[in-house]
Amino acid sequence: MTVDSARVNRLNNQGLQSGDYVIYWMQASQRVEGNDALSFAIGRANELRRPLVVAVALVNRYLGAGARHYRFMLQGLAQVAERLRERRIAFVLRESSPEELILTLGRRACCVIADRGYLRHQVAWYRQLAEQLPCPLIQVEANVVVPVEVASPKEEYAARTFRPKVQQHLGRFLSLATQPETRCPASGLDLMTLDASETDSLLQSLGMDPLEELPRLILQGGEHEARRLLEEFVEHRLPQYDKSRNDPSLDAVSHMSPYLHFGQISPIEIAVRVQTTGLPSIDAYLEELIVRRELAINMVHYNAQYDSLAVLPNWAQTTLAEHARDQRPVLYTRDELEAARTHDPYWNAAQREMLLTGKMHGYMRMYWGKKILEWSPDAATAMSWMIYLNDAYELDGRDPNGYAGVAWGLGKHDQAWRERPIFGKVRYMNARGLERKYDMDAYVQRIDALEIGAQGKA
Repeated sequence: MTVDSARVNRLNNQGLQSGDYVIYWMQASQRVEGNDALSFAIGRANELRRPLVVAVALVNRYLGAGARHYRFMLQGLAQVAERLRERRIAFVLRESSPEELILTLGRRACCVIADRGYLRHQVAWYRQLAEQLPCPLIQVEANVVVPVEVASPKEEYAARTFRPKVQQHLGRFLSLATQPETRCPASGLDLMTLDASETDSLLQSLGMDPLEELPRLILQGGEHEARRLLEEFVEHRLPQYDKSRNDPSLDAVSHMSPYLHFGQISPIEIAVRVQTTGLPSIDAYLEELIVRRELAINMVHYNAQYDSLAVLPNWAQTTLAEHARDQRPVLYTRDELEAARTHDPYWNAAQREMLLTGKMHGYMRMYWGKKILEWSPDAATAMSWMIYLNDAYELDGRDPNGYAGVAWGLGKHDQAWRERPIFGKVRYMNARGLERKYDMDAYVQRIDALEIGAQGKA
């Protein structure tokens, strides 16, 4: 099976060049298996009988990312480099902006294949390179199940409007292209590269302290760990996922979001594996993996103001403005929030979970955002603080799902509720609601135990 044509988009009109190699610019899909962009690039290199060069730009301080994010990413890239060597495919990793690296390599390329991200700066990269490259720039969409424009031609209002549109295409797109054998010649070119396995030295070159993450309980990056965790989830937690996923006192989730964020595993591979179980709970999981995740991508693709209040529906903007001067029960600074120094033990536990592990339980992320709105001077400040904290500490920060989650806390993809102070008609959450549903003391105790464990690792 070849790559579906709906995933392939030519971004410029340059003619094919008689260059030294074909480039696959790997940025959003940092994996070898289940990567339609890589499959397409191998096929093109085979056709042209040219070496394939996979290039990754290591961007310094990418949107405020820290050592935990780079360590996770480099762990995955080291595996990518090893797998590509086995297939006689050259791998180039350089500290550079993508525009500079790909334009430099592209001068000697027959064509450039790119995967796809959706944030503003990523779209700007593609636009600039499409204009400046002397060869074709072809994009292959490899990190969604249904290509974003196929799923919907516009920004969707909510999951209920998006769900039927994406579900009607699953029969076509819920499969991966067969990756061809590498028949192109091996590269004998001298292409200066960094060693992705030298994580500590690379972190130092980026101005980061390699010891920064030692006390923390961060997941390991890479395709191998993603698949191990997926199998663990399918065997032990998927059977009860529909009943247990929202309970923060339990470890009932898949932990796939960081791996999806860095493109270390395909959402199609996850969905296909989950479907093979035939369990009643698979619909609940696929709702999160496909409908909710791709609704977030739909939002950032069609609305460039995804990180400001302008992304909210009119009713939410209006009601938040009407209540902007409402008296807050307490005001915290961003530093106090960052350090988990509030009066609320449940909120503090959620923030500590994120600081310690790079992840926060999904249900607690909703509560976390609602309380920041309640404890901030205004909605715009709350949104900026949520984005800062999410991007600084979540392994899946700087991601469409992060921006959609923050916006949801302020009314995006939701409906108007009964009006109340501060929130107006935006959905409200409080500690009593948590206590009615879940054993919140058990959640706090679970985070306390993690913190003690992290201190023991220090």
